[in-house]
Amino acid sequence: MSKRFNVKSVAILGILVAAEIIFARFSIHTWNLKIGFSFVPIVIAAVLYGPVAGGMVAAIGDVISAFLFPVGAYFPGFTLTAFLAGVLYGLFLKKKASFFNVLFCVLIIQGIISQFINTFFISYLYGSPYWPLFVTRIAQTAALGLVQLVCIYLIANKLIPLLKKRIELNSQ
Repeated sequence: MSKRFNVKSVAILGILVAAEIIFARFSIHTWNLKIGFSFVPIVIAAVLYGPVAGGMVAAIGDVISAFLFPVGAYFPGFTLTAFLAGVLYGLFLKKKASFFNVLFCVLIIQGIISQFINTFFISYLYGSPYWPLFVTRIAQTAALGLVQLVCIYLIANKLIPLLKKRIELNSQ
């Protein structure tokens, strides 16, 4: 383990996994739609500890949530896309969380991963035709994209600096 991943950081990441599971549990979730704030702990992990940590919090949270609170069958493709989203948060936001970095990150995650890839997985799993499903998911993707844009920008630029100070103060 590197210096960044000590007992304290692993404990914090564990708390963020638990928060992701709780947020996922209380999201609006149907077989083809998911609207909620489970991205918040993933963003925090990714900005504080980097892309791998963000991906791991997302993937571990997805697997545990799928088994504790199933909404349909478990499918590893969703775990993969959750991991990719966590990695992207870290890649785009770790060094600088400017408005444009947040915008590009959200556009890639919502526009490509959620809209195209997750729609394909849902279509495959449930036998629903891809393009009609794609169209029905546009509103969800757009709404969640706007929510993520505002929340992630505020989290990365207001909450994270406070968390970093708090974490640094406690380690002295």
